[in-house]
Amino acid sequence: MENYTYNSIIIQLEGLNVSKGFVILLFLLLFFSYLFIIVANFAIAVLVFLDKNLHQPMYLLFWNLSINDILGNSIILPHMLHPPSERLISYYECVIQAFTIHMYGTTVQTVLMIMAFDRYVAICNPLRYAAIMTNKMLVKLTVSAWGVSFVLVGIMVSLTIRLNRCMTMIRGLYCSNAALFKLSCESVFINNVYGIIVTVVMFTASIGSMVLTYTKITVVCLTSKNKSLNSKALKTCSTHLVVYLIMLFSGTLTIILHRFPQYAEHRKVSSLLFQIIPSGLNPIIYGAQSKEIRKFLSKWFKPQKVFPTL
Repeated sequence: MENYTYNSIIIQLEGLNVSKGFVILLFLLLFFSYLFIIVANFAIAVLVFLDKNLHQPMYLLFWNLSINDILGNSIILPHMLHPPSERLISYYECVIQAFTIHMYGTTVQTVLMIMAFDRYVAICNPLRYAAIMTNKMLVKLTVSAWGVSFVLVGIMVSLTIRLNRCMTMIRGLYCSNAALFKLSCESVFINNVYGIIVTVVMFTASIGSMVLTYTKITVVCLTSKNKSLNSKALKTCSTHLVVYLIMLFSGTLTIILHRFPQYAEHRKVSSLLFQIIPSGLNPIIYGAQSKEIRKFLSKWFKPQKVFPTL
């Protein structure tokens, strides 16, 4: 049974319950997953930044996803590479980690909602697209996506750090808001209520925006005889929808399992997949589907002709 230690500065992370024979395998899996996520997303971010042909709303919004994936994983995965005996973290680092992981999850949803709006305007109002999705509008939408996430998560974490702590063991792979307020022996009713409200509002808003925009896009495609428009809509929207569904499924599974302590190990695996799978698949899905990104990569990696010197 855990001893009660009030407001300890050192927090211990439980980690995955794996046998010694699988520790090295798990380390390699996490290391190469982290390496791929950082390299792939950084490459996409640099491509979008350098190539002026990619300075379009869709790609600039995807740039936000790549930056978010880099930030979200850089604060979480390196700490998970530590051996079990060294899974200690200061309380202040734990708070930063919790803030970052919730910023990551919330910003993914807000950016994907804006991307859905962008696709809706491009397909349903193509003649007005340039007038609506101006640089000024794009900046406003981007600031809103990050700003809303910052405010919602900031309030959530602020409600948690006001609590006194009487335990030091976090039953998970990394620090989250729920894991932090579970260290307290005080009433966490307000924390639970606010967390549920934010979760319901964000999921309702994201799912509602997806259903609304994709319903209208589907209606336009079914009533239009423009094969070029339908092909473009299928290509861009299927990519966006796949990324959203992956995020939605992995995030929902983690939230549900948090309510069932008997499935603690399943929740740990689910939370790990929530970090790795969407962040790893985003650059693959968008990079493979984007003609502009493929063209840019082909220019850089195309073998150069070497002329013999006389």
